[in-house]
Amino acid sequence: RGIWSVTTDPQDPGFHYYSLIINGVRVSDPASESFYGTGRMSSAIDIPEKGVDFYEIKNVPHGEIRNRIYFSKTTGTWRNLNIYTPPGYDQSSSVSYPVLYIQHGGGEDERGWAVQGKTGIIMDNLIAEGKAVPMLVVIPNGNVSSPGMSVGGYNDEAMALFRKELFENVIPFIEGNYRVKTGAANRAISGLSMGGGQAFYTGLRNTDMFSHVGVFSTGLFGGISRQPGAADFNPETVIPGILTKAESFNSKLKVFYISVGEQDPRIEATKKLVETFKAKGLNVIFASFPGGHEWQVWRKSLHDFAQRIFK
Repeated sequence: RGIWSVTTDPQDPGFHYYSLIINGVRVSDPASESFYGTGRMSSAIDIPEKGVDFYEIKNVPHGEIRNRIYFSKTTGTWRNLNIYTPPGYDQSSSVSYPVLYIQHGGGEDERGWAVQGKTGIIMDNLIAEGKAVPMLVVIPNGNVSSPGMSVGGYNDEAMALFRKELFENVIPFIEGNYRVKTGAANRAISGLSMGGGQAFYTGLRNTDMFSHVGVFSTGLFGGISRQPGAADFNPETVIPGILTKAESFNSKLKVFYISVGEQDPRIEATKKLVETFKAKGLNVIFASFPGGHEWQVWRKSLHDFAQRIFK
């Protein structure tokens, strides 16, 4: 009863979810903000990292995060997505932009990259510093399922359904309603965790659609045991020709980027696969950042990846 407090051990920098457990029921803190992650609403604290300010608001021109609703013929439902438009988008009707399609992880939705990921702030700062090309960033809801089917995962059915949603609904909606450049040279796809697997599967199977692919902290490559379809990963089975026709992929991909947290259990499987790719002659950029399976790693991944694309 009354007012109570709790003191925790020191926490690492970055974004940390927390909940209150009252009479055995886990609830969000009513005196704080709530965020959708790990499959439910939770409260969170965001601890600054010393010397790292690329995701902090600065006195620079700001773009806009826009929430849009579109009808999906794939699911037969109305769905949400978020779109980052760069500074100056509304001031000129003659300028068109390349597009990055970025996917969230399991237990998240289109709010993840827009809110926890701070995509808009990261892009504002990069563009203001001249480090990134002005671009649109599209954040769809990657949880696509047909009736009776579980959402997400790494199995072929889930991946194919995500691809169908992206190609038949999301991309046509963006290209029909926004001033964007078309063609593979002007499209990038990336994502974190489950979304990293979606980016790997969709981007590399469709190099006629994407010439920039970013894979952040995916469990598709191994290192975890609970993800359906993640066991016994064979890249040649998932992406035919990736180990035997490296030059073909190199000629079509301008950027193939893989990142992971240095304390993430996925790191060893990821590093092993990167070594295999390089041994087969595939051009791949690998980056690791301090941290586990967490937003601080993914913010840094986006910050790094966004500087490399469309150049």
